[in-house]
Amino acid sequence: LQVLKVAILAEKYATDYTWYVDVILKLIRIAGDYVSEEVWYRVIQIVVNREDVQGYAAKTVFEALQRPACHENMVKVGGYILGEFGNLIAGDARSSPQVQFELLHSKYHLCSIATRSLLLSAYVKFCNLFPEIKGMIQEVFRMDHNLRNPDAELQQRAVEYLQLSRIASPDVLATILEEMPPFPEKESSLLAKLKKSKPHVEELVSQTAEKKQRPTALINQDAKRTSGQLLDISPSAESRTLVDIFGSPAAAVANGVSSAATSSNGEPTVNNFPDVLRFSVKNSGVLYEDVTIQVGYKLETRANLARLGMFYGNKTNYSFTEFSTSLCCPSPLNTQLIAQCKPVDSTITGGSQVQQLINFVCEQEFHRCPLLHLAFSFSSTQENQKIFAAKTAMDPEQIRAKVLIGFGPKLLQQVDPNPENYVCAGIINTKMQQIGTLIRLEPNKQAMMYRLTVRSSRDTVASHLCDILSQQF
Repeated sequence: LQVLKVAILAEKYATDYTWYVDVILKLIRIAGDYVSEEVWYRVIQIVVNREDVQGYAAKTVFEALQRPACHENMVKVGGYILGEFGNLIAGDARSSPQVQFELLHSKYHLCSIATRSLLLSAYVKFCNLFPEIKGMIQEVFRMDHNLRNPDAELQQRAVEYLQLSRIASPDVLATILEEMPPFPEKESSLLAKLKKSKPHVEELVSQTAEKKQRPTALINQDAKRTSGQLLDISPSAESRTLVDIFGSPAAAVANGVSSAATSSNGEPTVNNFPDVLRFSVKNSGVLYEDVTIQVGYKLETRANLARLGMFYGNKTNYSFTEFSTSLCCPSPLNTQLIAQCKPVDSTITGGSQVQQLINFVCEQEFHRCPLLHLAFSFSSTQENQKIFAAKTAMDPEQIRAKVLIGFGPKLLQQVDPNPENYVCAGIINTKMQQIGTLIRLEPNKQAMMYRLTVRSSRDTVASHLCDILSQQF
């Protein structure tokens, strides 16, 4: 169990996955007999899912296999990783394809039937990765102790892999033996095993406060003054569903979204605690929604355990960056309710939704609610848009004259799918810098309206250009 806990902690607090690979391989080397299948399964899953660590993992496990004393679990990890990613280190003469194969096969006769079966799978992968050693591998498949092995599984693999390497063309072989796809992301099997052995064990994740001031949304607590503008958090209607996460702001208002209170310093403050209590008898709903973000939840319970899925939807066209959450359980709630927050993506692209899982263990009855803090940054100041009525008839020639000849940007052809729209690009030259500018003018002849969008590399320029150009049409 201690080895399992070490593996879980290594994964949970790994900031660099090369460090995680080092720790787990060292754990297998030192405590090999006590390393369960879940541990080496998990390191393989992480290596397969992360391209940035695959080459390093192949090199590290190759070096580990060269040690005189090598545990069988290390052979399993080495066989799988080299079979998938051995080509990433094959350029080095010290780890050439033949050296990799001979190193793995030197452990073959010392291993159990299950490990030998895994190594045979690695060998047939080598047939695809390294055609130059296919003959050596086929000789291993032909050996009597493989083709006539009393174990049906191992014998079947040897026979089928031999025929596959003989009959299949290189293209077919590459298709059949292509690299494994990423594993689906789900709860760690290590943590699942720990929960199974000790159902009441849950880790309390303490998250440090952010030093950098950012726009912050506070649920169930008055917002404190920050350097940026706070998001106004207000009650949302119970009838809204998570499926309708990007509904129109007007619909949100119609469903009962009210404005946030304003403090004496002019910044919005929040206290929606009474509204949140309405969800005590609901297992799903939308906690909060405005024109920027929607926060929804779905709750599942079993005995004294609960799993809360939080859904954060970005309703803007801009990405949320530095997105983070922090769950706070004030005393004495922290002894009554144990909470564990799963990581959440730090970036939420425009129009997308991310999920965060929070696990709870109820130790005893409690009367207060946890506080959830959201923090993120986003900016649309580089883009400015205006919709205005046309002052004169919409003559394409006059529009071209004003936009191109008078103002001077370059008209971009076949950029916008609507041929009636005008898309331009230009650079404003100053002594200090060059300011890039993009302009789109969308005329609506039926409504006699224009929509003008200006984007600039400098915040204030987009607004000024939008004001100037909107007066010309």
